[in-house]
Amino acid sequence: MSLLRVENMTHFFGGLRAVHNYDLEIGPGQVCGLIGPNGAGKTTIFNLITGIYNPTEGHVFLEDNELNGRSPHVIAAMGIGRTFQNMLLWRHMTVLEHVKMARYSKIGYGLIGAFFGTPRRNREEAESEEKAYSLLKMFGVDQFADQWVPNLPYGAQRRVEMARALAMEPKVLFLDEPTAGMNPEELVQMMGIIRKIKEKFELSIFLIEHRMKVVMELCERIQTLVFGEVIAEGTPEDIQNNPEVIDAYLGKEIVE
Repeated sequence: MSLLRVENMTHFFGGLRAVHNYDLEIGPGQVCGLIGPNGAGKTTIFNLITGIYNPTEGHVFLEDNELNGRSPHVIAAMGIGRTFQNMLLWRHMTVLEHVKMARYSKIGYGLIGAFFGTPRRNREEAESEEKAYSLLKMFGVDQFADQWVPNLPYGAQRRVEMARALAMEPKVLFLDEPTAGMNPEELVQMMGIIRKIKEKFELSIFLIEHRMKVVMELCERIQTLVFGEVIAEGTPEDIQNNPEVIDAYLGKEIVE
């Protein structure tokens, strides 16, 4: 049974067709990858599924709920968390505040509770802070909890972004180039983190990644996108040995 399903999704920017007849199925606990050259439309697909754009054609379903036409914050609350290729972190918020803010869709005390400081408000705020600290500790950035995000090393900022995405308790986690800009040691650490969160939270994961080591070791199924169309889909072994994928993207050998 699929958890996330995309059917015949096509999207135009003006007269330019960015995505054509895109299909996707991700089952519970599955890790799927999307690869392809720069400009192929990978991030556009993420943006279409998560509500930043509304598809010109086609349908997107999370379980039995259609996502078309819903706003990004509603889709996030329904169960899709994501990170971004260019990290969207706020300069004037602490690390802990970033993660706590992501949990506000789970809070139910409302304006009255916030204004009067009701027991429910105090209880839910305490629970939210405890869960936020727990996530920061899991990602090894709890020591930065009270620091401004721009003061953190790049790799630590990436971890904060992932902690924020997980704070919404998603059913499917979208990771847009999670190892971009990382050195080999940071890359290995991030791969370990992705494995850990999949097992701990029993998540489905959909990732875009240019580092073939990451894709081939983490993903069960991989799609290759070229000019907005999937030219191949299969296991890592299938993709590595597909002549069309080699010609269009991988070259004569897979490199990191």
